Amino acid sequence: MYAVIRRYEGVTDPAEAGRRVDEEFLPLVRQVQGFVAYYWVDAGDGVMVSTSVFQDRSGAEESTHRAKDFVRDRLAALLPQPPQVTAGEVVAAS
Repeated sequence: MYAVIRRYEGVTDPAEAGRRVDEEFLPLVRQVQGFVAYYWVDAGDGVMVSTSVFQDRSGAEESTHRAKDFVRDRLAALLPQPPQVTAGEVVAAS
């Protein structure tokens, strides 16, 4: 498996960002081949974190492209700073 973690800082409206991710982005990311799981976390203080898990790297990379486009088109005003992105192979899971 392969995971991608994105950390967004300076989120202006976490509730609205969460609503858009839930209603609009999740259906897009679920369509990516190899999709396993997706989590959107409100860490407080204007920080939100997403975690995407896929069967392989190609699915994770496709999700990164979709996330970039979605943020640009639907969340730019709510997520004014680019995310810190960490990606890699999952080496332990339960």
